[in-house]
Amino acid sequence: MTNNDVLRRIRYVFDFSDSKMIAVFGMADHMVTRSEISDWLKKEDDPAYQECSDTLLAIFLNGLINYKRGKKEGGQLLPEQVLTNNIIFRKLRIALDLKTDDIIEIMGLTQISISKHELSAFFRKPENRHYRGCKDQVLRNFLKGVQLKYRPEV
Repeated sequence: MTNNDVLRRIRYVFDFSDSKMIAVFGMADHMVTRSEISDWLKKEDDPAYQECSDTLLAIFLNGLINYKRGKKEGGQLLPEQVLTNNIIFRKLRIALDLKTDDIIEIMGLTQISISKHELSAFFRKPENRHYRGCKDQVLRNFLKGVQLKYRPEV
């Protein structure tokens, strides 16, 4: 999945307007313009399409965590320079305050069965021998499940 896909899906799931997207970026102490947001949300074949970098998506996800859970005391988290699906998954889990059973339930909404052991492997450090890379399909199904949970009417 591209960073732009993730950004589009999160915007859709939570029904964020342009001004809300700007506010979420602002929660991570980063200012963006409405035209930047618009260009990131366009389809790849649009001439005005701009790629959303790993750092920008990390800033947005940090802002989403602050928006959903409140800002922590102290300094703002530094955004990652390189994002993996595992990091995106972890940040969404933190933002939505999801426990293992919640994630299994969300995945079940998309007819995907995942065990607690498989799930915990996604959230381990890469150096851990039980670490497992999160594939695009898993992240895509998780985002689809989040959509089914938070916007069931659509």
